[in-house]
Amino acid sequence: MPVKVLVVDDSGFFRRRVSEILSSDANIQVIGTATNGREAIDQALALKPDVITMDYEMPMMDGITAVRQIMQRCPTPVLMFSSLTHEGARVTLDALDAGAVDFLPKNFEDISRSPDKVKQLLCEKVHSIARSNRRFSSMPAPSSAQPAPTFAASRTAAPANTTAAAAPRSAASPAPRRKAYRLVAIGTSTGGPVALQRVLTQLPEHFPAPILLIQHMPAAFTKAFAERLNKLCRISVKEAEDGDHLRPGLALLAPGGKQMMVDARGVVRILPGDERLNYKPCVDITFGSAAKSFNDKVLAIVLTGMGADGREGARMLKQCGSQVWAQDEASSVIYGMPMAIVKANLSDAIYSLDDIGRHLAEACQ
Repeated sequence: MPVKVLVVDDSGFFRRRVSEILSSDANIQVIGTATNGREAIDQALALKPDVITMDYEMPMMDGITAVRQIMQRCPTPVLMFSSLTHEGARVTLDALDAGAVDFLPKNFEDISRSPDKVKQLLCEKVHSIARSNRRFSSMPAPSSAQPAPTFAASRTAAPANTTAAAAPRSAASPAPRRKAYRLVAIGTSTGGPVALQRVLTQLPEHFPAPILLIQHMPAAFTKAFAERLNKLCRISVKEAEDGDHLRPGLALLAPGGKQMMVDARGVVRILPGDERLNYKPCVDITFGSAAKSFNDKVLAIVLTGMGADGREGARMLKQCGSQVWAQDEASSVIYGMPMAIVKANLSDAIYSLDDIGRHLAEACQ
């Protein structure tokens, strides 16, 4: 069965172009279009698509409000289109917090200059988030008395909810043993912004280990994402810069479009993104440098995401005696990266998303 898609955008050109690109894939069927958020809700209720592509800035009702109402009334995976600006990043992160699964930059130049690349990326995203539909079909609608959270909370805020139903506690792995880790490294992709929020907001202000975060994200987005996490969390969070020093209670987020490594002195190195690598930043690169620098004193965690980035870096960490945790399938938006860890027998523990932050706070001494 083809993936049924609803395309929502107030630009006639963009609606037509996205519809053409998706329709060129024999396994995708565009079943409808909408020009604003209100139409999107009506069409989602009537047509029951597998995936919705959504613009943000539209008349009548914006994309974030539409996403929030769709998640309440007919939960459906949503792919947001976003501008590559700081404001576009802020809006996109709000949309993810409201329930969108993933996002793509809305770049007309790329569509004109690299149509084949755009087609491949867009169709891959649609197929990928369509597979997450199993988590949406049984998802209870959030209460209207509890609107989707925003990132305007204080640094002492409790962990925010996601749109997915809370995953059951994982019984697959026992509680971890306490250890003096020199570094915690967390890698993630699709679903990662909300997952990282859930994990990091559970950590105490005086968390005893430094943290490196590797989230697949464009360069224009990582600074805004770090600022947002910093407002939410009791620990400090910032976008990593070349020469930063690891310190307890500080999480450094790899900048988009570049690679992040760390040396044995605890100094962070930010390197240009290598065009030969699919991911910039790349979890394997950071994990590998951590293995070389800190041997068995690293706790690595792989969260939700497409693909297998992190597997080879986790293999290096395991060879050095470090610990590797993986998020479980039930709580993952996309069970790709964690599955790669589990299938390669590299995971020391498999935990649900709600358990990871709690166990992380317990494990580090």
